Amino acid sequence: MNESEQPFRHDKRRPDQLRPVYFQNDIAPHALGSTLIQWGNTKIICAASVDESIPRWKKEQGIPGGWLTAEYSMLPYSTHQRKTREISRGRIEGRSQEIQRLIGRSLRTCVDLEKIGQRTVWVDCDVLQADGGTRTASITGAYVAIAIAFQKMLSDKLLEENPIISNIAGVSVGIVDKEPLLDLCYAEDSTAEVDMNLVMNDKGQFIELQASGEQATFSSEELDALITLGKKGLDQLFKAQKTAITEAATSLEQ
Repeated sequence: MNESEQPFRHDKRRPDQLRPVYFQNDIAPHALGSTLIQWGNTKIICAASVDESIPRWKKEQGIPGGWLTAEYSMLPYSTHQRKTREISRGRIEGRSQEIQRLIGRSLRTCVDLEKIGQRTVWVDCDVLQADGGTRTASITGAYVAIAIAFQKMLSDKLLEENPIISNIAGVSVGIVDKEPLLDLCYAEDSTAEVDMNLVMNDKGQFIELQASGEQATFSSEELDALITLGKKGLDQLFKAQKTAITEAATSLEQ
């Protein structure tokens, strides 16, 4: 099937087409690095802050270098029905805990922690509006936020060299009505037979692959098709991230 014959989705995209992705840098002026990632109708503020200390466990174990961790939350008005703040429940939801751990460990794969010194980099991902793919959008936006933060630390002579090892991003893929699709919005995600989140670096290495049959099993061939779709989307995301980071560096020099 050629491109012109491919069926369109309810939002008029092709099966292999991302929703539009935009970055608005320095959205949180008190953070060291920040960006608002708008991915279709999903909007997330990703902000990086630096604490001049490291976790107690790292000190006690004598592990060199700093630390990088993340927090994730969905604001009450981010979904169609108001979402109760987790703090008012007295505990973080299991889903939020899983996602913030995913963001943190994904980011740690792309940073040389020894090069950041005895510091902790905190990345806060706050979902303003959710329409599917919030965890992959958080990872994609969080990378831009830390890259901007490290640029500023280099400019202020707080770092001797950039600790970034590789570019990382995440994207969702899935099978809906037996059709492999790239970048599921909520309507597609909620009816998908197979749902997968793919996190990779720009060296072509896997960081995280979360795949599950929601309503059906899937074959090796279908898994390969989803990974191929995901890689195509990730290539576009890497380019968008690099453009946003270059724009931030240009603004810093002015």
